[in-house]
Amino acid sequence: MPNLLNDRPHHECGVFGIYGHPDAAALTALGLHALQHRGQEAAGIVTFDNKHFHAERRMGLVSDTFTKTSVLGRLKGQSAIGHVRYSTTGGTLLRNVQPLFADLALGGFAIAHNGNLTNALSVRLELVKEGAIFQSTSDTETILQLVAKSKKSFTIDRMIDALSQIEGAFALVALTNKELIGVRDPFGIRPLVLGELDGKYILCSETCALDIIGAKFLREIENGEIVVINESGIESIKPFQKINPRPCIFEYIYFSRPDSYLGGLSIYECRKAFGKQLAIESPTDADYVIPVPDSGVPSAIGYAEHAKIPFELGIIRNHYVGRTFIEPQQSIRALSVKLKHNVNRALIDGKKIILIDDSIVRGTTSTKIIEMLRDAGAKEVHMRITSPPIKFPDFYGIDTPIQEQLLSANNTPDEICDFLKADSISFLSINGLYKAMGHSQGRDSKNPLFTDHCFTGDYPTKLSDNESNEEFSQLSLLSNLE
Repeated sequence: MPNLLNDRPHHECGVFGIYGHPDAAALTALGLHALQHRGQEAAGIVTFDNKHFHAERRMGLVSDTFTKTSVLGRLKGQSAIGHVRYSTTGGTLLRNVQPLFADLALGGFAIAHNGNLTNALSVRLELVKEGAIFQSTSDTETILQLVAKSKKSFTIDRMIDALSQIEGAFALVALTNKELIGVRDPFGIRPLVLGELDGKYILCSETCALDIIGAKFLREIENGEIVVINESGIESIKPFQKINPRPCIFEYIYFSRPDSYLGGLSIYECRKAFGKQLAIESPTDADYVIPVPDSGVPSAIGYAEHAKIPFELGIIRNHYVGRTFIEPQQSIRALSVKLKHNVNRALIDGKKIILIDDSIVRGTTSTKIIEMLRDAGAKEVHMRITSPPIKFPDFYGIDTPIQEQLLSANNTPDEICDFLKADSISFLSINGLYKAMGHSQGRDSKNPLFTDHCFTGDYPTKLSDNESNEEFSQLSLLSNLE
């Protein structure tokens, strides 16, 4: 049975890097705290003090470790990179916690990666045949091994050599004894932004990480761009064939924090616009518009404003539920949704409800929430989803199930409605999604502006590892190593 607390697309990871600042470790910890929504399983920081590298990598939240003076005191140096992790490739093990570090021929090298490589296993198997020894099951180590193997004379040339051999989505930061390096994959699937604080450059996954430390947003790293930051300043390198960017549309729907900006757009305003567009496409009569908190809130506000139906907090979220809650038996496991959400019963009783959420994966959580609303006396429950149906799995860092487990991949809207026991259900159309983001003509199938494969099956890169069941079987074995 799937974990009901995890019945939605999961965040990937978050990265942060700063060069030449006396408070590098503390600023990195604060930046990671702002990126905590992107991964809650583990966190790590590597610093460099012009002589030695220092590393702290721990399971758990940033606040569990990196608010302690004793820990930050060990992270000496004026340059640092950090990472918050939700595992997609590789198990939830300490040896997979990033940043990863290795002593290479050219000196120490630390790397932190957001995304997922679609040929990591294929490349890994070839490297192992050639004598490489892997210390983790993370696909990030594949990049590290390729950098180590490269015969190029300079670190940045080794990076380019390594990255030219991989496929998939990656936004990464790397730290050497001379420079901070940032890279965004050729399609720009995963986000990476550049900021500045006290004249020192910062790289991070989202603008909200700049806000928390009072840094200035400068620009986004472009798709296929490598930036090298050192004592001389910043250099931009574009070594890959130029292609049209296709950032992940789920960053706008769910992953990014609502106070972040991406592609020049406010994430919060985008989500309000999704709700408004959904109200245009799928109106219905109701007493209240209720969000599934927290991700459904901006869209519910947009829906309510357009529909002129009152917005209310009919579901209250418990923000203190841990990710590792023990579920020893069926009777306790069945209560897992209530650990996270509880219905505001006095508001719901006898009312017609429009329930707003950002997506449906397996549908188990939605079923439980609708059941809770019914138990609280809701007269009608109309489900409205501010994204198109998820019909295809992701291979770029989003932890979605296989296609057979995706509710929308195997059922019609009427069947989904029956399964959820809702009075009606509607999804935002793919064209409506694009229109809400300012593209009045909707989606151009010949030149889509985003990576929207979860809805369309239009994957922008090769999926080499997915073509071999045998290789994926081996990956499962690797991921289960204790």
